[in-house]
Amino acid sequence: MSKITLIYNARLLDESMDTPGAVLVMDGKIRSVFQGYYTNSETLEKMARAVLTEDGLDEKTPMELHNARGLTLTPAFIDMHVHLRYPGQTQKEDLNSGLHAAAAGGYGTIVAMPNTNPVVSSMEMAMKIEREAAAIGLTHLFQTVSITKDFGGEDTSHLDFVEKKYVPVVTEDGRDVPTSGVMLEAMTKAGEKRLIVSCHSEDMTLGPLAKPFRAEALEIMKGVGLSAWGTGDDDFDADDEENAEALDRIDLALTKANEILALAEDVATVRNIMLAKEADCHVHIAHVSTAVSINAIREAKNEIYDEEADYNADEADAAYQAFEDGEVFAPSSRKSGGFAVSCEVTPHHLALCGTDEPYIRALVNPPLRSEDDRVALLEALRDGTVDVISTDHAPHTFDDKAAGAPGFTGLETAYAVCHSVLVKDNQFNPRRLSQLMSAQPARLLGLNKGLLKAGYDADLTILDPDEKWTVDSSKFYSKGKATPFEGRRLTGRVKDLFIDGRLVFEN
Repeated sequence: MSKITLIYNARLLDESMDTPGAVLVMDGKIRSVFQGYYTNSETLEKMARAVLTEDGLDEKTPMELHNARGLTLTPAFIDMHVHLRYPGQTQKEDLNSGLHAAAAGGYGTIVAMPNTNPVVSSMEMAMKIEREAAAIGLTHLFQTVSITKDFGGEDTSHLDFVEKKYVPVVTEDGRDVPTSGVMLEAMTKAGEKRLIVSCHSEDMTLGPLAKPFRAEALEIMKGVGLSAWGTGDDDFDADDEENAEALDRIDLALTKANEILALAEDVATVRNIMLAKEADCHVHIAHVSTAVSINAIREAKNEIYDEEADYNADEADAAYQAFEDGEVFAPSSRKSGGFAVSCEVTPHHLALCGTDEPYIRALVNPPLRSEDDRVALLEALRDGTVDVISTDHAPHTFDDKAAGAPGFTGLETAYAVCHSVLVKDNQFNPRRLSQLMSAQPARLLGLNKGLLKAGYDADLTILDPDEKWTVDSSKFYSKGKATPFEGRRLTGRVKDLFIDGRLVFEN
């Protein structure tokens, strides 16, 4: 028997729609979208049953009604960059805690990174993890595969057996492939299979130069009792003379480290784009954080657009000339067109400035940047250079964070941070936010998701965009509790999550 759900009394929001209405779901797909002020379930149920009758269903077919309470119904979010630490690091996160965190954050699909123990370096291992995740019955999971076998930096033979429909993304996340020749070989294979190569762009010869400065800063921080995630230091007396001196030394060391890491990111971003062009491959630049890297991505995209426009113009001229000459037009051959550039930014790089106290001490890779860099990211969101917002969810134990492990827990705060910073503070249209968190990642991954449209997968999230709440990491589903947003007042909260039309999470 068909599973029918009618979600009514909602504000429907996706990249092209912001209107009152309701959504009819049948067998995990959106069957119909009703636009209008329908608050009466009886009226809508009659309309829905009329649609179902067209499908040959009996008018008495059971229908589950869900009152959205006037809140926002939007396509569930899709995160292209998540660390679940599974297998091998379950003290930080496991499939169950990570998928519950994703559900609490309104995510219908997440893409998990391969920097686990052991490293995920085969399609078979990736599919095993995906099956285990599916058995939990929450958020959908795609598991990525490493670019080089076991992160060894040399062997790409395992990519010969990767299939896009099971593993659409390969990545060396947490590091970059140090040898350009090996990266070119991997990108060539990925281009042939139409895989996305997601790059943690960091020149691996420059990155290590920052470690001594970070180590120096951490040692000082331990000595004065400061955290490595930029929060939880309310008892610290910054006016004390010794503490003030310590802060200056910390800031100086981390500033030096961050300058090196900015250069490492910029050099690697340019390299990876150039290699992808040569390999005719789709390169995705992960967690972009600098103005220089954003500009490099913008220039690469503009070059692609210009080449496409020139080709189309030339073909149009040739077609017209053939018509004038009474000849049959034969389109010219061209390159396959596999070269593409996309990129992501994170909520924390949009919201926080790493030159400000206490966030300069919030250790993450890439580091939190300057205000100029943050503004450049916002501008790149406005002009379309940035394709998606991803969390780079990176849970750690407190001990690991205290020892300098970079990364934050991000799935459960992402929507609220982005809604607060982008929509409330910077007047982004909420449709644009839906595009960045749902429609665009769905397109990049080739998924039938991300829109409120008949025939699309019924992965749906109900949001309260006006609810104000204070971040309390002790209530996270994630095992990772280190967040730079601890105690921060945010606006916008996830309330319900539907996966394939099933209500799987209520907040």
